[in-house]
Amino acid sequence: MLDGVRRLVRALRLSAREAERTVGLSGAQLFVLKSLEGRPETSPGELASLTATDQSSVSVVVARLHERGLVDRRRDPRDRRRFSLSLTAAGRRLVRGAPDPAQGPLVAAVEALGSADRRALARLLDRVVRGMGVRGRQAPLFFADEEPRRPGPRGGRRPGP
Repeated sequence: MLDGVRRLVRALRLSAREAERTVGLSGAQLFVLKSLEGRPETSPGELASLTATDQSSVSVVVARLHERGLVDRRRDPRDRRRFSLSLTAAGRRLVRGAPDPAQGPLVAAVEALGSADRRALARLLDRVVRGMGVRGRQAPLFFADEEPRRPGPRGGRRPGP
């Protein structure tokens, strides 16, 4: 069982590194961009559903992508409290040449389980997490809190902002 967990974590970690290396984004940022691909005017709630996370977590990633000019946020003219998300031209160009993040197949594999299996898996994973003593709020997207590193002085690496 732990071998399966290690393989999942390894696949996610390698995918995040590949995203950073090829397009300069975190794994979470690339997953959000890929989730928006071909879906103009997606609501934050729809994006949270597509990425199998909560709206507050996905909003943090979207804000970073918006700052970089990769995601456009447009207010709904009929309801100024709501807005929609879509890729900018730069976001579409970047996604075209980007690797597929491991989060996509993970979400698809979990969704392919029957509802009873998903509930059982969720219940068992919750027990494992509690047994580890991990407490706190809803977890963010995988590697969302890790910003891609940029080359530092003399070719070294330093954390991004």
